[in-house]
Amino acid sequence: MVSIRLLGPPVVEIGGRPAKPPRGRKAWALLAYLLLAERPPSRKRLAELLFGDADDPLGALRWTLAELRRSLGLKEALSGDPVRTDFGEDVTVDVRVLLDQDADPAPLLELGGELLEGVHLASSLEFESWLLVARHRVAGMIEARLRQAAARLLAAGRAKEAVVYAARAVEHNPLDEGNHELLVRSLTMAGDRPAALKQVSVCEDLMRRELGVRTSPALREAATVGSDSPMLPPLSGRAAAISQLNAGRAAITAGAVAAGVQCLRTAVAEASRTGDAALKARAYCALGSALVHALQGRDEEGSLALHEAILHAVAAGDRSVAVTAHKELGFVEVKAGRRTAATMWLTKAAEMAQTDAEMAAVCGVLGQNTSDQGDYRAAIGHLEESIERAARCGDHKQHAWSLSILGRVHLMRDERSQAHAVLRRSLELTEEQRWMAFLPWPTALHAEIDLRMGDVDAAADGLERAWVLACQVEDPCWEGTAARGLGLLSRNRGDHTAAFRWFGQATDSCNRLPDRYQWVHANVLDATITCALDAGDTERARPLVATLGSLAARCDMREWVVRAHLHNARLGDRTALASARMLGAGIDNPALAALLR
Repeated sequence: MVSIRLLGPPVVEIGGRPAKPPRGRKAWALLAYLLLAERPPSRKRLAELLFGDADDPLGALRWTLAELRRSLGLKEALSGDPVRTDFGEDVTVDVRVLLDQDADPAPLLELGGELLEGVHLASSLEFESWLLVARHRVAGMIEARLRQAAARLLAAGRAKEAVVYAARAVEHNPLDEGNHELLVRSLTMAGDRPAALKQVSVCEDLMRRELGVRTSPALREAATVGSDSPMLPPLSGRAAAISQLNAGRAAITAGAVAAGVQCLRTAVAEASRTGDAALKARAYCALGSALVHALQGRDEEGSLALHEAILHAVAAGDRSVAVTAHKELGFVEVKAGRRTAATMWLTKAAEMAQTDAEMAAVCGVLGQNTSDQGDYRAAIGHLEESIERAARCGDHKQHAWSLSILGRVHLMRDERSQAHAVLRRSLELTEEQRWMAFLPWPTALHAEIDLRMGDVDAAADGLERAWVLACQVEDPCWEGTAARGLGLLSRNRGDHTAAFRWFGQATDSCNRLPDRYQWVHANVLDATITCALDAGDTERARPLVATLGSLAARCDMREWVVRAHLHNARLGDRTALASARMLGAGIDNPALAALLR
């Protein structure tokens, strides 16, 4: 057995013993690049990336590949052009363990150090740029796996075991309030409420000192999980659970979110008393979906309810509930930028889905995820399928939602006529359905297209309307999007002071709750940086570029990674443009390609 460890100081083990390492840091760099590349790279590309300073770059590549084969003890490995890394079952790679969401999570507790710790190639700045992004991305993958392991253990009633994984998630990313909430909830459910309250205080102090923000109410409430159970109405029986379930759904549809969620909590409690697995699955799924969509700042609690729903749905053989719960968990991961986990949940949902309505919903979130990643070709395919299926089954809200994400793809690609038509239709459907909670989003996107097309008055009307509506529904993401648009409008009018005021408001809105939509946050940062650089305000721009680059890499938002490098080029970094071109080579976006040229 051959074991390749790339996390921490890189090492190869054969038969459980350390093997003689390959000579030179570039050998480790080459191996990591090959193992993490989305598709096998050509020899020409590898030679340019790592051996461009050699007299014979291709010769240097051949020698290094041979050195790796010797170290791995695999004579036939790393051959061909493009270079293949199909090592076989006898070779394990620690980083690849992270990609398997269903694998035993225990090895995660043993992982330590960053990717290729101690390896730096001053002579290959393009590789250094790639490595920086890869380190952030891998760190995000580890954090996502730890969180998922904790959530699954909590749903299975194994809270003490969940504590260990939740604590490691906090260690990996201590500035994510959601990680602290997961740990607090795990400690509380494990019966250690004093430790849970202590963790609440630790998080509150950390967020105040490091980020200057207050934590959400959900954090402290996580330390009281189960304490209100005795206060529930003294109902009993299956009929009571169904009644509360229906009442909760109706209340949320009517806009009485708080009352509706309370009804759904009661439905969960009553369903749990019946022992009816199918009813428990429905109640937990309804509660989880409501917490994710209808209440802000409740994604952690909602995710745990959805994990419970899956357990009960599997036990009851309820395919439909399982599809919905998997799709909703995928949506939570998309918002947070945890791509590997999102893809896993959505792929499973798609495999189980049978109806047009189910596939329309799943394809819509798949389109959102791939769009966020910058894979616009795949996104358009998913979204067009979602739109077609939603229209066929008469799901007008899903139709409007998927159209809005497709319009956003066209907006990113600066395809103005397509974006205008698609967003116009999304807006019409949203208004026809009186879907006020969603209306600010297509309104703001459509107004941005009006602004790009030169209709400033229409843009102003749309953005002001989007802002007012977003404030009325108290949705931070919609507020951030609308405020960003108003910042762009002010910049268009030459009022940079007002623009920065609106961009600041957009940032505040995005940061108000822990479960923000990371793509919207990156979109706001990019607009703020662009405006600052246009105004010659490099002091404002520089720290924001660092924030955007780190956020985009960790959340695998590839276009934003490239744009962060382009901003660095404007700030005077002479290597940034070359890095941007390398990282943006696979992104099918004519607008981005024009910037790279």
